[in-house]
Amino acid sequence: MLLKLDFQSDTPIYLQLKTQIIEGIATGKLSPGESLPSVRQLASDLGINLHTVNKTYTLLKQDGFLIIHRQKGVVVNPDQNAMIHDEYLFELHESLKPLIAEAFCRGMKKEEFNKICTEVFLEFEKSRGENR
Repeated sequence: MLLKLDFQSDTPIYLQLKTQIIEGIATGKLSPGESLPSVRQLASDLGINLHTVNKTYTLLKQDGFLIIHRQKGVVVNPDQNAMIHDEYLFELHESLKPLIAEAFCRGMKKEEFNKICTEVFLEFEKSRGENR
C-alpha cells in the first residue's frame, strides 16, 4: 500500500497515516491478517519520527483495526466484524453531527446528503471487490 503524506497540511501526520491505513483496509488494499511494516521500518520508509508511527499504530489498535503481536508484529485485525459496538456507534453519531449541521445550514436536503453518503460507501464496496 502506497502512503502519501502531506507535510504542508494542517492535519497532523499521525492522523493522515491513520486515515490512509483505515482506507486501505476499507478498500481491500490491506487484507485482514496482513502484516504491516514495523514502527521503525515504516518511519524510515516515510521519513517521519518513529513516535508518530507508534502513536498511529496504538490508536489503530485501540480502535480495533490492528493487532500487535510480539512475534508477528503489526497485523490487520482479521475479525473486522467485531469492531461495531455501542461506543463506535456513538462516536460515529457525534462525528457526523458537524458534517450534517453544516450541510443543513447550507440548505442541503436529506436526500442529497444520503445520496453522497451512499456514493462514498459504494466506492469503498467497489474498491474492496476489485482488490480481492
